Amino acid sequence: QVQIAESGGGLVQAGGSLRLSCAASGITFGIFTAGWYRQAPGKQRELVAAMSNGGSTNYADSVKGRFTISRDNAKNTVYLQMDSLKPEDTAVYYCNVHLDGFTRLNYWGQGTQVTVSS
Repeated sequence: QVQIAESGGGLVQAGGSLRLSCAASGITFGIFTAGWYRQAPGKQRELVAAMSNGGSTNYADSVKGRFTISRDNAKNTVYLQMDSLKPEDTAVYYCNVHLDGFTRLNYWGQGTQVTVSS
């Protein structure tokens, strides 16, 4: 059974930092692309950052230079370091793990709330 579990969300003041973690189990994590999406109230879910199994990264323009994605395949975990947070970063952040080319091998976590106060 595949399980995806996020942690690390919370309330932070603008300019502060948070680190999100996502632990996966039940899959061969190292071959999957892992990433983070977010969804703010009334908005569509959007990609924040993703890292392929080869280490290539992709960031939303709005977070470039402020957020950093990393992964530890030995721990089956992907991280999102978020610095210089802004109120507009407030959203529920979701971890996604998927295997490119295999539509059914696409897994989501339950989400973790990040709230940035001004």
